Amino acid sequence: MIKGILVRSIFIILFCNSFQFVQSQDSSRLRISLLTCTPGDELYALFGHSAIRVVDSNSVQDNVFNYGTFDFDDKNFYLKFIRGKLLYYISTEPFFDFRDYYRSTGREMTEQVLNLSPQEKKDLYHALLNNLKEENKYYRYDFFYDNCTTRLRDLILKGKHPPLHLPAVEPINTSFRDAIHQYLNHGKQYWSKLGIDILLGARTDKKMTAEEQEFLPNNLMMALEKEGPDIIQSQKKLYSLNLSEKSEPWFTPMVFTILLLAGFIFLGRYKNHKAKILQQSLDGLLFFCIGLLGFILLFMWFNTDHSMTKDNYNLLWAWPTHLVAAFIIKSRKKAVRVYWLITALLMILVLAAWYFLPQSMNPALIPVVLLLLYRSAMIYNH
Repeated sequence: MIKGILVRSIFIILFCNSFQFVQSQDSSRLRISLLTCTPGDELYALFGHSAIRVVDSNSVQDNVFNYGTFDFDDKNFYLKFIRGKLLYYISTEPFFDFRDYYRSTGREMTEQVLNLSPQEKKDLYHALLNNLKEENKYYRYDFFYDNCTTRLRDLILKGKHPPLHLPAVEPINTSFRDAIHQYLNHGKQYWSKLGIDILLGARTDKKMTAEEQEFLPNNLMMALEKEGPDIIQSQKKLYSLNLSEKSEPWFTPMVFTILLLAGFIFLGRYKNHKAKILQQSLDGLLFFCIGLLGFILLFMWFNTDHSMTKDNYNLLWAWPTHLVAAFIIKSRKKAVRVYWLITALLMILVLAAWYFLPQSMNPALIPVVLLLLYRSAMIYNH
């Protein structure tokens, strides 16, 4: 342990001295760079990560400033997370600890040394230190508009003179949903993709501006790279890893929903008493789950601070009213039968408009809507 700390200290001293001569005219004696980490396997790590590295030869320090930290032990953590009220904050740690952690989790790291004047470096470093203060360190995290990457971009560009406007790195018609789908597909995260497509509403299908594209760490890195020497002094991958490609899973959401639809159709062929009782129980469970999902979508729309969960067109098929209807499936009252008829007719309209809605709908949900159409029509006819 002591030996490792000694070796690192010697390395930092040598490293600082190695660029001190190059920066002999640089009164700041600072080296500031952007670190971009590749995606990990877990959903929270699937979109990569960004941080800033500051090597200070004045105090012989090599630290990383990270805006992506939060307190898992925070009171009401899960409720705050769901409602979009969880506070993230900036933290700092030695560069070698940061690097070793990401390397141990199989994630590569690229460093881009920023081309800044001595005063610009001082200003940026001072801004980082100021943000570390208890009264300044916390912020309300927004995955698309205010995250660990956009915070760093704003810091870098704010202090750059003359001001820079980074170029687009995605096609001009790329939406937020398209951008995150690229990562979800590459990571074979099809179930996560389904969940995200259900929870995120029509605002996620907005076409991104060049600036908005930089909410993703790799996009910011590429934008800086395209800008070239005006902002980047040098760029290199700090280490490489031999990573194996994930195999394509066979049990995808589309397979599941097709099997679910086929199972209900198969069961519907049997007319004996036991089959009818089982069918009614499964119908109740189906519509209860769909109603519960609709209630969750309404909650995410009106009772959270998540901007992208609003205007959700999945409510066209996930009706919260099914929470009640699930318990009156056996009823032969006229009003109840009309309810199931309206459900069936509107599911036909939803399917007809599926690819014309302002929101991109996950195709694995088509068998679910077909199932709702089929079962509501059968309940009405019985």
